[in-house]
Formats: sequence, C-alpha cells, structure tokens
Amino acid sequence: MIATPWKWVRYNLLGKPFDAALSLVVIPAVLWLIYEAFVWALTTAQWDIIPESMRVLMIGIFPTDQSWRAWLAVIIIAALLGGALGSVFAFRARHAGSIALALVVIGALMGNGDWANVGFLATAILLFSAIWALTSYVPLFRRVLPATSFAGLIVALAVMAPPGAGLWGGLLLSVLLTLVTSVVTLPIGILLAFGRRSRYSSIRWICTAYIEVMRSVPLILVVYWIWILMPVLTPQFSLADVARGMIGFAVFYSAYVAEYVRSGLQAVPHGQTEAARSLGMSEFDIARSIVLPQAMRVVVPPLVGNVLDIFNAAPLVFIIGLTDFLRAGQMILANPQYGDRTYEVYSFLFVAYFLVGSLITFVARKLEVHLAKGSG
Repeated sequence: MIATPWKWVRYNLLGKPFDAALSLVVIPAVLWLIYEAFVWALTTAQWDIIPESMRVLMIGIFPTDQSWRAWLAVIIIAALLGGALGSVFAFRARHAGSIALALVVIGALMGNGDWANVGFLATAILLFSAIWALTSYVPLFRRVLPATSFAGLIVALAVMAPPGAGLWGGLLLSVLLTLVTSVVTLPIGILLAFGRRSRYSSIRWICTAYIEVMRSVPLILVVYWIWILMPVLTPQFSLADVARGMIGFAVFYSAYVAEYVRSGLQAVPHGQTEAARSLGMSEFDIARSIVLPQAMRVVVPPLVGNVLDIFNAAPLVFIIGLTDFLRAGQMILANPQYGDRTYEVYSFLFVAYFLVGSLITFVARKLEVHLAKGSG
C-alpha cells in the first residue's frame, strides 16, 4: 500500500534534480498557505455576514415579498441539473454522504440567519439529489430529459418574470445566463458550422465572417454594443437589460460553438457521406442522420467546457447594470456596516465559483470517459 504512493511521488515529484528542488520549494509553501488559510477561516474570520447576506448573494435585489419566485426557480434548476448529472454517471452511496455533509455545512454557516432561505436551499439540494438518483436508475427519466429540461427552463423564467427581469440577480442570474446562453447557442452554432462548409459561397463567406469577427473581439464589447444598439435598431420592442445581456452572450458564444461543431464535422469520415450520396440520400438527410450525430458525439466534452467559460464570464454583465453573483458581493461590501468583511465575502465567492466550476469540469471529464467507452 505504501509502495505505490511512494513510486508516484518519486516518479512525478522527485524524478529529476530540478523536479526535486522545485517540489521541495513549492510543496512546503503551498502547505503553509493552506494552513494559514484554515487558521484564519476558523479563528479570525467573521462569517456571520454570509447568512445575513445570503438572500442578496443568491437572488440579488429581487423583491423580498416575491423571493419565493426566485427560490422556486432555483429548485426547478436544481432538478434539471440533477437530471443532467444522472444521465452522465450513476448516483452512489458515497454521493449521499457528501450531500448530507453539504447540508450540515450549510446549516452551520447559516447559523441564526434566515431559516426560510436555508429551507429553500436545502430543498433544492435534496431535489437535485433525488432527480440525480432517479435519472441514474430509471431509463424513462433519461429519455424525457431533453424535452423536460427545455420546458423546465421556460417555467423557471416564467416564474421569475412578473416582478421584472431587471430585478434578477445574484448567483441565480449567473446560472440562468449560463443555461439560456448554452441552450440558445447550440442550434445557432450548428447552423453556422454547416454554413461555413456550405457549397454556396455567399452563405459560406457570411458565416465565416461572422465567426471570425466574434472570435476577434472581446465579449464585454459585444455585450455593451448589443445593449446600446437594441433600443436603436428595434425601438418598438422594449427589451430588459437581462434579455439584451443574454442576446450579447448568445451572439458571442455562438461563434465558438460553431468552431467546436465544425471540428466535429471534420472528424466524420468522408466515405460515409459519399456512401450516403450513392444511396440517393439528400444533403439534408445526410447532415441530419449521419454527419451531425457523429460530430456531436465528438464535441460534447468541449461544449460542456464552453458552459464553464460562459459561467465564468457572467460577471461581465455588470457593465450593463445587472447584479450578478460577483456584483452582489460588492454591493454587500458597499454597506459601511460590512466594510471590514472584504476577505470573508470574496472567500465565499471564490469557494462558490470554484465548486460550480469543479462540478462542470468533473461532468466534462465523465462525459469524455463515457463517450470513449461508447465508441470502443
């Protein structure tokens, strides 16, 4: 039992003199930083700001009397994410232990905070776990997942709509922006990818120009210009800032999805399309039934990684006045009462972003393994 870890250490950390010297410097430094962080978190930090500000962090400036709408949307989204996770890998007993530990940590962090919010958050976690388990072991749930997920996302948006989209905020806004952008960019990216390979030069040049322009400018510029130009180009439509922000993200990330899909299309052997043409199949049927399914199998992992990029870029919506998760933390610190809690708030934001990003990365790796087994 001891030999295997020692072999790993000797091969990866002490294999060469430079590796050994670097390990002897870096590892103690990292361990010291971790120790100091834990000492500060357990002895010095004042975490009472987190339960007192949980509503703002989670749902932003959403009206207090309508906060049940935001929490209902959180519960719906948690159920959808549980279903998506269950379609990738099965729910195990060890996962139940981790979820129970998460519930205990949430209860301890909230302390004497708003227990209604604690209840909503705990309900979301429990429903996430239940749907994850059901999707893992009940094939019917996996078959209806795509249609159910789309309908659930529409219901979540409809539930939050009455108070006004301009009041959406917090972590919920970041998640909604990520989900909507991911769903919208997929069909647009597929069309752009096929357009870039079109035999018609006009369509090919238009799609290529769009993709290259979007990939050559920063996201913040695209979001800002969409926010400015939409009222000018369509004065008859009054779109909320949230909608314009989502359009900006969709316009930008569709170009990246198109490139992912195009790489998948190039991976499909040409012999298959030639054989389909010899059988008299139309170009549309070839693309729909032969090329696209195989291409999507190749590009699913990078598409999941693209979801992580969208989530990490969500704070850029601050430029159009939206209160995303990061902006909600800054609003809390703007209160003179909490002006000395900078480290606590940003540490909580760091951990939350890290957990969400780690979950997305973990799902992407599981998808790669799952698809590799399926193609073997």
